[in-house]
Amino acid sequence: MGGERILILGIGNILWADEGFGVRVVEALHQRYELPEHVRALDGGTQGLYLLPYLEEATGVVIVDAIDYGLPPATMKVLRDDEVPAVLGARKVSLHQTGFQEILALLQLRGRMPPRLRLVGIQPELLDDYGGGLTPAIAAQIEPAMAMVLEILAREFGVMPTVRSNAESSCLAPAITRDAYESGRPSAEDACRIGDERVLVNWR
Repeated sequence: MGGERILILGIGNILWADEGFGVRVVEALHQRYELPEHVRALDGGTQGLYLLPYLEEATGVVIVDAIDYGLPPATMKVLRDDEVPAVLGARKVSLHQTGFQEILALLQLRGRMPPRLRLVGIQPELLDDYGGGLTPAIAAQIEPAMAMVLEILAREFGVMPTVRSNAESSCLAPAITRDAYESGRPSAEDACRIGDERVLVNWR
C-alpha cells in the first residue's frame, strides 16, 4: 500500500457514561471486522501523549469521540483535517480532549501531522454518571458511527475490511468490554453513586 499506515482511534473515558462512545465504536469495529495489515484499530482511551508514536507513523487517522458540538444529543458529525484540532480545542467535554489537543499541537510542531485526519464525533447526552455505561440514545449510534467509519475507510482510504469469522475477538481486556462492564455495574446504593443524605444535609 505504498507505505500507508491508517489508524482508527477511539478516544474517551468509559467510566463517564457517553464519554466512552469512541472506545465502544472501535471495540465493535474490531469485533466485527478484520482489518488489512496497514490498518490498525486502537482503544486510545485517555492515554494522551502515549498515543503520539501511533499518530506520528500514521498517514491517515480516523478518530471517534464524544464531542460538544452544541447540537442535540446523539447528533453525529464528521470533521476533516484542519477542522479537527479547531473543534477539539474550542469544544471540550473532558480533560482527555485537552491532552489530545496537545498531541495535535506536538504533531504540528514536529511536522508529523497525518496528511489525512478525520473525526467522527457524537454529541453526548450524559457525562456525569461515574461508572455508567452509554445512554440508550448514544448506544443506538454505535452502528451508524461504525458504518460511517467504514464508509470513510472505503471512499477516502481505499480500505475494505472483511467480516470476521470469530466475533469473540476484542481489542479490550475482558473486564472492560461493553457487555461485561455495563452488565456488571452494581446498584446505585452499593456503588455509593447517590451519596448519604444525612451527610449531604449536614454539610450544606
